[in-house]
Amino acid sequence: MTTQLKMKASQFLTELQTKGLRLTSLDQEHVSRRGGAGPSDHQAITVDGTTLMVPIYTQTAWASPFTLSDDEVTNGHIGEEIDATQDTPATQLLSNSIPLADVTFAKDPEFYNLSTKDGIPYSHIATLHSTDVLATTVLQTCIRYESRRKACQFCSIGQSLRAGRTIAHKTPEQLAEVAKAAVALDGIKHIVMTTGTPAGEDRGAKVMCESAKGIKAVVDVPIQGQCEPPKDPVWYQRMKDAGIDSLGMHLEVITPELRKTITPGKSEVSLEEYFQAFEDAVAVFGRGQVSTYILAGLGDTEETIIDTCRKLVAIGVYPFVVPFVPISGTPLEDRPAPLASFMEAVLRPLAQDLVNLKMTSDKVKAGCVRCGACSSLSRFEKEATYETV
Repeated sequence: MTTQLKMKASQFLTELQTKGLRLTSLDQEHVSRRGGAGPSDHQAITVDGTTLMVPIYTQTAWASPFTLSDDEVTNGHIGEEIDATQDTPATQLLSNSIPLADVTFAKDPEFYNLSTKDGIPYSHIATLHSTDVLATTVLQTCIRYESRRKACQFCSIGQSLRAGRTIAHKTPEQLAEVAKAAVALDGIKHIVMTTGTPAGEDRGAKVMCESAKGIKAVVDVPIQGQCEPPKDPVWYQRMKDAGIDSLGMHLEVITPELRKTITPGKSEVSLEEYFQAFEDAVAVFGRGQVSTYILAGLGDTEETIIDTCRKLVAIGVYPFVVPFVPISGTPLEDRPAPLASFMEAVLRPLAQDLVNLKMTSDKVKAGCVRCGACSSLSRFEKEATYETV
């Protein structure tokens, strides 16, 4: 079957990611996860050569017009014959029962079948994100999350721990063991390490160093570390020396009043401190190797997001703008996801800026930006054309 999309791929993928996918049978669940550190309540779907993390367990997804056919199809991506080596058979993506495209899914990773010597399943230590990314939350606890007054209102870091699907602290030895197996068995190409914020002025940088050293001792794979800005900028060089290839420090929300409401604990680290941290980190890791998440749909206006992104890009920080996903069990579970039109209004000019400055996602060594599955931004980059600035 050859399927023609009636809109640009970037628009179609943005619609899918903001509205989510409504599953109609258990057989349609593939590699997915509920709760925990993000991306949560998603399933990886490959359509037209692009892999997206698409919400499936959210209230938005339950009302989505997008569904899957119960039948496998004989052709693969749009206009292409199916590849016999792909992870799973293709199926049709439907919108209001109308066929749109053929999609495939990530297969269950082989390393999920293994456990450590002390009986901890590898999947409790690290998980597959997208189709070739190993992700772990080194500390599954956070000084922000422990206080209702300071917790980020969208965060679900404690859910998977309470459900017994992970452990509170992954040691460097455990991470190294799982990383080595995941690379060997499942072709993992890069690693994302995030962490809840611990007490202490390093704000997670220390555990990033320890974890990266452990992994790089046994396998040579690019690593992104993610933490809050450490008090002392000396930690940036320490993280790089330990084996961190790219760094994420996430704003999530921009407007000061919204930060106090939605991220009350994190807002104690001011925007000025974040921007100084970005400059310090770029000086160590290089342009484009430092990134920040911005969650669109939490109240920041299009203009605020675009203006802030341009300031970030100017100093060498990649602004990874993703649609907010309302996760069940959080204070914002009933807040709707942003409209696709809102996302397009932000992502299209941002992609053009990134292309103009040659700071696109394909140049990032490791992490969420390189993966790109939590946003359609990389697809907008592909559609942008270079303009003299």
